[in-house]
Amino acid sequence: MAYYDFLNIMFTPLLMLPTLWAIIIMAFLVSVIIIVITKYTTDQTLMKKLKEEIKEHQKQIKELKGNPSKAMEMQKKAMESNMKYMMHSLKPTIITFIPIILIFGWMSSTFAYESIKPNEEFSITTIFDKSASGKIELTVPEEMVLTGDKIKNIENNKATWLLKGDEGEHILEFAYNGETLQKSVLITNTNKYSEPVKKIDGIVKTIQIDYKPKKILNLFGWKLGWLGTYIIFSIIFTMGLRKVMKVY
Repeated sequence: MAYYDFLNIMFTPLLMLPTLWAIIIMAFLVSVIIIVITKYTTDQTLMKKLKEEIKEHQKQIKELKGNPSKAMEMQKKAMESNMKYMMHSLKPTIITFIPIILIFGWMSSTFAYESIKPNEEFSITTIFDKSASGKIELTVPEEMVLTGDKIKNIENNKATWLLKGDEGEHILEFAYNGETLQKSVLITNTNKYSEPVKKIDGIVKTIQIDYKPKKILNLFGWKLGWLGTYIIFSIIFTMGLRKVMKVY
């Protein structure tokens, strides 16, 4: 898509960094954008007042545990203050929603999987409708090598091939029932990769490259992908920036 190309150009320096650092920087940049927009599109005096009211109501609710009726009354006031706070927070959320979604889409298409390296074996799978049967043939360019037969029987609604090739973008051709389908695959030493799944409206439902998910952060043995890594650093940066910039 055009905006992905634009973001690729805009964030080219990040693509030259280790993936972990690229995601840390993206988390910081997005957090800065959100906090700055929040600060200057909301009445911070009112937001501070509402937040203090909510904290005070919560404190009084704890103190009124022995008096259910008054605790419920205070709970109602806390909910009213919380609703006002949420309504005033809506404006920056609306402003940042679409840009953030676009950035998330770009990050998913850039950091989710390991790229296929030159002469590294990988698999590609065609998924069929339940009614499909017979054989499907895969034709590859001269720069690529198939491991095994190019003609496969459709078993359990799918067919899978193993292949490898030289660096570059290659077009694979699939022939089934007189129809020819194509899927591009990128082989590179960089962090880039082709679209993992191509959806098709027909008996062949999808053609998918079986990429290995990229594990970026090892947190006490818990290996996280790009989204988990982003969320952790985003929370850290957002909390820190709110305190530094006094955003409520």
